[in-house]
Amino acid sequence: MRLLGLLFAASLLANDAYPPARFTDPARAQKLRAALPQIDKLFLQYAAEEKIPGMVWGVVIDGELAHTGASGFQSLSTKAPADSSTVFRIASMTKSFTALAILKLRDEGKLSLEDPVSKWIPAFARMEMPTRDTAPIRIRQLMSHSAGLPEDNPWGDQQLGIDDPTLDRWLRAGLPFSTAPDTRYEYSNYAFGLLGRIVTKAARQPYEKYVAENILVPLGMAASTFEFSRVPAATRATGYRLTPAGAYEEEPPLPHGAFGAMGGLLTNAADLGKYVALHLNAWPPRDDTDHGPVRRSSLREMSHLWTPSNLTASRGRASHSGYGYGLRITADCRFAHIVGHGGGLPGFGSYMAWLPEHGVGLFAMATLTYSGPSKPIQAAFDLLSQSGGLQKRETPPSKPLSEMGAHLASLWNKWDDAEANQVAAMNLFLDAPIPQRRAQIDALKRVAGQCAAAGPVVAENWLRGQFNIPCANATVGVFFTLAPTRPPLVQHVEFRRLEPSAKRMGAPTGPPAGVACEQ
Repeated sequence: MRLLGLLFAASLLANDAYPPARFTDPARAQKLRAALPQIDKLFLQYAAEEKIPGMVWGVVIDGELAHTGASGFQSLSTKAPADSSTVFRIASMTKSFTALAILKLRDEGKLSLEDPVSKWIPAFARMEMPTRDTAPIRIRQLMSHSAGLPEDNPWGDQQLGIDDPTLDRWLRAGLPFSTAPDTRYEYSNYAFGLLGRIVTKAARQPYEKYVAENILVPLGMAASTFEFSRVPAATRATGYRLTPAGAYEEEPPLPHGAFGAMGGLLTNAADLGKYVALHLNAWPPRDDTDHGPVRRSSLREMSHLWTPSNLTASRGRASHSGYGYGLRITADCRFAHIVGHGGGLPGFGSYMAWLPEHGVGLFAMATLTYSGPSKPIQAAFDLLSQSGGLQKRETPPSKPLSEMGAHLASLWNKWDDAEANQVAAMNLFLDAPIPQRRAQIDALKRVAGQCAAAGPVVAENWLRGQFNIPCANATVGVFFTLAPTRPPLVQHVEFRRLEPSAKRMGAPTGPPAGVACEQ
């Protein structure tokens, strides 16, 4: 039996690769695509209700732009129809490109997220802080809306085209704060304007040039630009506002300037689909070649909630949200991880959102001031969910987890003290001695009756999982967790009779992931 334990330990050490999560339904994509006609109806209805002159939307599935749709015109004067080649200004959705540029520079060793802003913008060294005990403001705080700068919509929208001397003058005059840094969320366009300047300094080239060469060009986003004048008239969307009298008035395009990093990018559906696909392709974490242009791990870092902002409940739906790096992060009763961002400027409204663990994203761009089309995107997620194809990836059991499951099944069939000691972490039989655990299993066997072979291990993660044992009178669930040791041995195991409707026991302690919907 000692030899068995040694072989088991060696196996764990030699075979503890971490298998990536995967989709298991072969008909998944087909089910999702079946919902596309209904999704088109959602967007068409929204465009009609909101009186949007022109709108384009897209659906990204498994890293590809699977579908685009359009309504109305890219220009009311020419009556040219909007389509996937129509170029819109996407306003604050630009912030995620800026955050991506900062992270790429960080990955290249050219800056740190913990750098004081004053290292790159010297005026910050002379700036009066809100309190005497305020620490130097860091780059990460600008990226996550936690620097204490005041919310500045819609003032910030009109600053897109300011020049560098004007920004220098503002910085010399100082900045007011609405909160102390790192105490709460406060959305700041100004912060991302400053990040644009940091990109320029760290990259030693203009912000827009660095983003183009290091993000747009590698992704093949050939139609995307920061300069409105560079968009061909044949594909350029015209922005409008709707007057109280119901008439459309053209909004003059804002020029690109020192605040372009907070909202100046223009793009079309074909390009934006590639960008959303980039973010979706960062999931799951895995071993295969990372083709960039920014590390997959950095893209996932953007999608982490760094600054909480809201906890809301409405119409039976609870949600918790906050900000990552240039992206808004939400968990609600449907999905534990929604990543996205909206954009609004005079003449334009846009929104993009994706579900990293589900491999699906949507976006929409419209030619009406502040007409951010988040409502149909959220409704489209519901439609995709109803299709039956919107399932999360499942984590396969790791080699250690599968092998430990086999040992626990063996102990269920015939308890052996020596084998039990070989697979137990040092705490297991201190928490409940061997005689107590053996007695619990014997009592459960008497209730369960004759049992069949154990089912496969279903992983909760690489070191925690469950398998079920079908028996004559009940199904027995075996839930276990491995310890953070080499080899990873059993630190917790529980044998329990499952209720007829239950398939899983769940974790022994702690709340479930996500929030529950009201029924």
